Amino acid sequence: MSERSNAAGGSERVEVEIFGEVYRLRTDDRESLKKIVNMVDSNMKLISQSTRSFAGSRIAVLAALKIAEDYFQLKKDYDELLELLDENK
Repeated sequence: MSERSNAAGGSERVEVEIFGEVYRLRTDDRESLKKIVNMVDSNMKLISQSTRSFAGSRIAVLAALKIAEDYFQLKKDYDELLELLDENK
């Protein structure tokens, strides 16, 4: 991941590579972006190994669905934990 600082606003331009494609993004938190990029790239690579499709857009959609599924499961677990905490007050 390469970077270029932007004096206005403190955000920086960052070049990232996801599944062989380079994207130029802006961020205020370089470390968080790095983690997100690594997660997306890893998911796409795993999915590409388990599917017969070589279409990047199809692999990206399948990766997005997997990430969304993980997010909703975590949200459900979090909400259930909050309910348990409220019950124990």
